[in-house]
Amino acid sequence: MRFASISAALLLLASITACAPSPTDAQNVAADRREAEHNRGQDFKWGPAPAIFPPGAQMAVLQGDPSGTALFTVRLRLPDKYLIPPHTHPTDEIVTVIRGTFRVGMGATIDRTTMLTFGEGGFVVAPANHAHYAIARGTTIVQVHAMGPFAMTYVNPADTPKP
Repeated sequence: MRFASISAALLLLASITACAPSPTDAQNVAADRREAEHNRGQDFKWGPAPAIFPPGAQMAVLQGDPSGTALFTVRLRLPDKYLIPPHTHPTDEIVTVIRGTFRVGMGATIDRTTMLTFGEGGFVVAPANHAHYAIARGTTIVQVHAMGPFAMTYVNPADTPKP
């Protein structure tokens, strides 16, 4: 009986040791935590938004490649009163407001009386090929998640920014 108890104890100890994280796992957990802290938005590499946006916006790529054919996530930092004229995308555009106020309207012409207002944490989906527009109130950061390649077609060709 004593031998069975010792064997059971050794088996239990072996299983606990096998489940314990190895130093490599612990290092991965620490790296994941550092990455999560980094992803709070303070250390993103911001640069000018692509020329398809009206001047003044900045963009940071969080994940993926907006010019590729897979999912991507970017953040846009927009100055106060920044207007994105009516436009469409070939894929659904999923937008989350990170900071500030983002006003969104659906349709081919701007109608400020029907726009919806989203604050921090606000979430909106602009369906593929459905015209929409937006205005920032105060400095605003939005996160955009979509399937690449990213493309915008302005409803009124005159609204297309000139490089």
